[in-house]
Amino acid sequence: MLSIELIRNNPEKIEDQIASKGEHLDINAILKLDESYRSDLGEANALRAKRNKASDKIAKAKRSGENADDAIADMRAVSKQIKALDDKTQNSKSKLNTLLLDLPNIPHQSVPLGKDEKDNQLIREWGELVDKEFKLKPHLELGEALSLFDFERGAKISGSGFPLYTGWGAKLERALINYMLDVQTEGHGYTEIFPPFVVRPDSAVTTGQLPKFGDDMYLSERDGLWLIPTAEVPVTNIHQDEILSEDQLPINYTAYSACFRREAGSYGKDTRGFLRLHQFNKVELVKFVKPEDSYDELEKLVGHAEAILQSLGLKYRVVELCTGDLSFSAAKCYDIELWAPGEQKWLEVSSCSNFEDFQARRGNIRFRRKRDKKVEFVHTLNGSGVATPRLLVALLETHQNENGSISIPKPLQSYLGAEVLD
Repeated sequence: MLSIELIRNNPEKIEDQIASKGEHLDINAILKLDESYRSDLGEANALRAKRNKASDKIAKAKRSGENADDAIADMRAVSKQIKALDDKTQNSKSKLNTLLLDLPNIPHQSVPLGKDEKDNQLIREWGELVDKEFKLKPHLELGEALSLFDFERGAKISGSGFPLYTGWGAKLERALINYMLDVQTEGHGYTEIFPPFVVRPDSAVTTGQLPKFGDDMYLSERDGLWLIPTAEVPVTNIHQDEILSEDQLPINYTAYSACFRREAGSYGKDTRGFLRLHQFNKVELVKFVKPEDSYDELEKLVGHAEAILQSLGLKYRVVELCTGDLSFSAAKCYDIELWAPGEQKWLEVSSCSNFEDFQARRGNIRFRRKRDKKVEFVHTLNGSGVATPRLLVALLETHQNENGSISIPKPLQSYLGAEVLD
């Protein structure tokens, strides 16, 4: 959430920055409502001061035996005015909060201007193109031949977009999750979390999924709980409504979760195999940091996700998103895209974002400075470390052999208990 003070003090700048993300901001409506709210609040406070003085006079009059009926009647009238103003300010505050919750975060000044993904900037590439003396097969053909998954039966159980992993495919999925968690905890010092997979509405508000993107989420209406689209949601809310000490920061969490997404706006996009799913697995990285450290921590976060891909010998690239392609909550974001040689395309496997204090304001997540005891909002960051479906696609297609078998990268062999799938 953007602070109303920031909007109030820099209206034109905020309007331009939000426009750069392709969003429209009715700045005048927000400023007008804010002005009305503050005016009514000031009037109500002035009347309270008047009522307090009148109350003192009435008390003195009663002690001295004077008639205070008129003064009491006046005070009751003032109390009615205060009640009316309190109702009005509460209504204005609620409307203002609704407007602010619908506003996206503003881009960091370093983010390149642009309208869509065509304006994103390539930062770096790693790895070599697969060069084999046979025609590469796509992941669907490879996996079906090895009985790693069964999309047809998965659809029979739950509908399209809900994969069914079988045999070595199920073991490979589990091995990838365990391997990625161990790399982040043992190699990079993250604390492992195993979070709930459903959350209350206020948790989804904290991370920016609600109220604007409810159509993309699954809702258990009977219980009023939302299925998580990413472990970012429950993990970020671990410290909701808390004041941390400066010494606790940075806090680094990693978590596996199943992720559930309706993908309401993705009709017509490629839905073959693992390329777009309603349920998938992911290892998430979440950071709570001091504001002055957050952009250094973002670079570290990207490196921690890259380490997984490098260790598995997969070609990838890091792309910085332009303003028009940034997510609702992000101030800056890098996407990591894997090269899938069988599909002959780049596949996004991780987004690493700095939200600055946008999520912290929504979730009231703060810390106290040691030097002056001042309380400030933390900065939150998160990144996929990484999502398994497209990782599985790239792994199968990159490490395939001419006979259709799959060579397992060395770091993963002990987790899977096999060197080759055939």
